[in-house]
Amino acid sequence: MTSSIGSVSRTELAQRRQKLRQRRRVRFLQSSWRTLAICGLTAGVIWTATLPLWVIRRPEQVRIEGNHFIPVRTLRSLLPIPYPQSLFRVEPQAIARELQAKAPIADVVVSRQLFPPGLVVQVKERLPVALALTSAAPLPTGVKVGSTTKSGLLDENGILTPLESYVALDQSLKLPALKVIGKPESYRPSWSKLYRELKQGPPVNVSEIDWRDPANVILKTELGTVHIGPYSWQFSSQLKTLDRMRSLAKDSRFSQITYIDLRNPDNPIVQMTKTQNPVESGTP
Repeated sequence: MTSSIGSVSRTELAQRRQKLRQRRRVRFLQSSWRTLAICGLTAGVIWTATLPLWVIRRPEQVRIEGNHFIPVRTLRSLLPIPYPQSLFRVEPQAIARELQAKAPIADVVVSRQLFPPGLVVQVKERLPVALALTSAAPLPTGVKVGSTTKSGLLDENGILTPLESYVALDQSLKLPALKVIGKPESYRPSWSKLYRELKQGPPVNVSEIDWRDPANVILKTELGTVHIGPYSWQFSSQLKTLDRMRSLAKDSRFSQITYIDLRNPDNPIVQMTKTQNPVESGTP
């Protein structure tokens, strides 16, 4: 009886060892096939990437979208792509970072295009809406780089970009008509709100904003110089009042107006030359 039990136990142990060896063989084969598959896939990707079909050979294979004032040719010249270049070796994020560093662009999205092979570069430019000056000195004709007048261009969010950055990209750039005089750090917190009110408000033609004295912001308008005091929640009301005062341009004494005081938009005061007394302008 004891001999029979010992014989069965040895048989079971031999079967278990055989099963373990079989499992190890299966695992080894599975691992080998997996490794071969990965190597084959990698080799296939590398081989595909080196095919002439997937190579960017010229700048024209890069499509630029979303630009308004920076020429397509200029943007293509700023791309860090050595031609010819495999489409799969191009790094979209690296291209986007370098383009933002070289040009006044708020956002860039670079994507690969397989058919036909190329790149699509979608840009969102920082559109200049005003010329920022740190002094009242007139800007030289043609705005030459290196001028003694320190200037830059503002977008609607108050981001200031050196003028040279734009001029270097496009010498024929048309500058915004609106000028802002003063230190950007003093008016930047209020700029985006003021510009939005100016854009969405009544059609008052404001050509210059003198912000050198934050306690008294001065506008240059079609009706002349306007003092509004510190920029505040009253600005939209001040623009509406100014819009209702257009009849001043028809007044015979219009040329004698020194400035219009709109600190209180409900009671505007027209300041005349020294030979004339201030006039309270009743607005409808």
